[in-house]
Amino acid sequence: MKGVLKYFMISLGVIILDHAVKLLVHFNMVKGPSGEIPIFGDWFKLHYLTNPGMAFGMELPFENGKIYLTVFRVLAMIAIGFYLVHLYKKQSHPGLLVCIGLILGGAVGNLIDSIFYGAWLDNAPFDAPSPWFYGQVVDMFYIDIWEGYVADWVPLWGGKFMALWPVFNIADASIFVSICIILIWQRRFFKSEKEESSEVAPEHAAND
Repeated sequence: MKGVLKYFMISLGVIILDHAVKLLVHFNMVKGPSGEIPIFGDWFKLHYLTNPGMAFGMELPFENGKIYLTVFRVLAMIAIGFYLVHLYKKQSHPGLLVCIGLILGGAVGNLIDSIFYGAWLDNAPFDAPSPWFYGQVVDMFYIDIWEGYVADWVPLWGGKFMALWPVFNIADASIFVSICIILIWQRRFFKSEKEESSEVAPEHAAND
């Protein structure tokens, strides 16, 4: 079981890097467009903002929705951790284990914002009942492809001013890239026992 620790260390590396960047941004940048820092022309920038809810700034539309979201994130984090150990015991593909480690690190990274940053960085919404568990996630990477108002008839996002690509952080990128890799390489990562036995059979036949 010691071998699985290296994948949890990948998670820890993501968490440390994620929060190092978040704290640098928080203490050295101004929120909003006035504080933008171009990285590659006008299409990739550092843009400091805080996200009170889920991806794309969505929030659960009922009282105490933030608490339920945080509890869900805690349960998801625990489930991902157990799943990583389960995959390691099954001797799953190392690439899959790395991806799950990156996803776990990203999940924990944003969870820390939600639980602690309201108190530590004083970034909870003004109407939050408590700074604890009501922290906002710090985002900073902005791919400026398109931004504008979404038509009113669009579900969830209708009538809102949005960007085509949301402002994100290292935790988000870690989760997104890992999921993409898993989808692309799923046939290799999730080989069935039948496929594995069919690959082993020709090798035995050649040795007979």
